[in-house]
Amino acid sequence: MDFLEFLNHSVSPYHTVNKLKQAFAAHGFNGLEADVGEKAQAGAAYFFERSGALIALRMPTKPSQDSKFRIALAHTDFPTLKIAPNPDGGAAGIKTLHSEIYGSPLFTSWLDRDLGYAGVLAVEKEGKIQQKIIRGDKLFRIPQLAIHLNRGVNQDGLKVDPQRDLNALWTSDAASSASDSFVEALQQFVAKDEKLLDFDIQLFDAQPATFGGFHDEWIYSGRLDNLSSCHAIAEAMIAAKPAEKDFQVACFFNNEEVGSVSREGASSNFLRAVLEYVWSATQASPETANYTLSFALENSLALSIDMAHAEHPNHPEKHDANHAPILGGGIVLKTNAQKRYASDVMSSAKLRQLCEKAGTSLQVFISRNDIPCGSTVGPAISASLGIPTVDIGEPMLSMHSIREMTAAKDHQDMIQVVKALYKD
Repeated sequence: MDFLEFLNHSVSPYHTVNKLKQAFAAHGFNGLEADVGEKAQAGAAYFFERSGALIALRMPTKPSQDSKFRIALAHTDFPTLKIAPNPDGGAAGIKTLHSEIYGSPLFTSWLDRDLGYAGVLAVEKEGKIQQKIIRGDKLFRIPQLAIHLNRGVNQDGLKVDPQRDLNALWTSDAASSASDSFVEALQQFVAKDEKLLDFDIQLFDAQPATFGGFHDEWIYSGRLDNLSSCHAIAEAMIAAKPAEKDFQVACFFNNEEVGSVSREGASSNFLRAVLEYVWSATQASPETANYTLSFALENSLALSIDMAHAEHPNHPEKHDANHAPILGGGIVLKTNAQKRYASDVMSSAKLRQLCEKAGTSLQVFISRNDIPCGSTVGPAISASLGIPTVDIGEPMLSMHSIREMTAAKDHQDMIQVVKALYKD
């Protein structure tokens, strides 16, 4: 699966999951629902979907009560601007769209950019509600004030009011009728026998992903956080052969950027329900399944893969001097004394073994004591399942900007490490 093409396609969590499903299906994975009663078969490969989230797994060829889980975790969402339910506004002869802030985007990076729109529609057809994934072919924009109207901006810095300054310009009054609304514009995606009930539409950077740097050593793209991790895990899972005893699992959760507390987030029952389903297919009786599943998880390993802060050459003071990962220096082990990351001494030791097995470099990151770090899906999964988990990532710059930057070498290293996790 070509990395740049994957980035260009995955403009919403729904598009990401759709692309992942296509890739897995093309390599023999079958879609299942954990509550349909169909028994998972030894050596088979499956995927399970839930609203912008996906779990793919390979069953062991000879499962037993000694089987364990090899799990890689990532998330499909990214900071963005979501079109509000009633978004229409306007002034100066221009119709605007009001947005809600999703996650923590770097506001200034969204100004003066070509913006696409994409997401999912809920439509009624023959009395049933269905989802329809859509991507518009028109470009919108959020222009900032000219310097002549904001004379001190270069000296004082640009301050963005998220309520006022992030309304997108989408059409002119002259080009449309006075009654035109964005919801009406969405009708172009709705068939005559369908009725639009609701929508989940977000803006995205419309500029394609590309290689950059004098030697094409870097990748420039929107959504690298965390689509890079999704791609690395998918590539490793597709390349893997079924293990004899262990379950190989790839998890792509939604809503990490807003805390993971949702039906499709890492704090949901999604992963546990899938693991219980496939585990029960290997056990003689359901009475022992939950106990042995918990025991298996305690002896398993999860890689929580999310992007990491690379040292900025213009601001090296923002990193702890001894824990400053660099672009192209290898994957990053992320640890935190406040447990914002799930890494502990034993899971970190297992990661070091994997890196030796994969032949990849390893860097270590801790945040400065005066600059708190973010978090990942790792702590939620480790706490709820009791599985040893280590947080890792590719170093990157411009995290949470509409346009981010990472090193091609580090991405290949990440693929190799996940391959080592899945390799028997």
